[in-house]
Amino acid sequence: MTKRPIIYVVSDSVGETAELVTKAAVSQFEHVDVSLKRYPYVEDKLHIDEVVSLAKLDGGMIAYTLVKPEISDYLKETAASAGVSICDIIGPLMQQIQVLSGETPLYEPGLVRKLDEDYFKKVEAIEFAVKYDDGRDPRGILKADIVLVGVSRTSKTPLSQYLAHKRYKVANVPIVPEVDPPEELFLVPKEKCFGLRITPDKLNQIRKERLISLGLNDKAIYANIERIKEEINFFDGVVEKIGCPVIDVTNKAVEETANVILHTVRKKT
Repeated sequence: MTKRPIIYVVSDSVGETAELVTKAAVSQFEHVDVSLKRYPYVEDKLHIDEVVSLAKLDGGMIAYTLVKPEISDYLKETAASAGVSICDIIGPLMQQIQVLSGETPLYEPGLVRKLDEDYFKKVEAIEFAVKYDDGRDPRGILKADIVLVGVSRTSKTPLSQYLAHKRYKVANVPIVPEVDPPEELFLVPKEKCFGLRITPDKLNQIRKERLISLGLNDKAIYANIERIKEEINFFDGVVEKIGCPVIDVTNKAVEETANVILHTVRKKT
């Protein structure tokens, strides 16, 4: 029985990239049956000696992603001495990018995985912002990194999404005089809360435009100036009770408000 050829997939990180590329290459050979053995976190010469010895014993080859030059060079030398075939998956591409950009690589293993983790944190934060938008589930208040408090049309939702893209879990709570604020709002640390305040005239203008865009009468109570003043007075009482900072969003873009919040949050961490 013919022994299956073995490709040792070697990496100084998890080895997913090296294995994926090797599998893609093997898939192009219809009648080749190859066994892959992954060796992750190969970071010293002892590991290199071990893998090269195994590959020589099995008559196999080594496909690798080793970003540290001293380890990569040692593998090349050791494999050449042992007569073992090797394939550098990432090195030539890094060299070409270095020539193209004029920058020196970081030579730090595992950066792709860190980028993936960062991406998933962002997705998780976005899903959190959607789930706990507009006070739909008060339980999110105690789980959030940031809690936004404001009357209707103070950009709570777009601000929540913007901050979520910065990987912060954000819950937002609408303030309405007829509805008692959720008790969780007074249990969460006040430094996590931010009140969004707006002048009555500006809010009146925004709400009228909103009603018109929906094909509704702009004379509705929603856009009544006296009603708006009542809402803002109630809001002032709530944020005073919480003791949280209040940001005037009257003439601020979402990005500007977000930067104020981020600056405050980062200062405390």
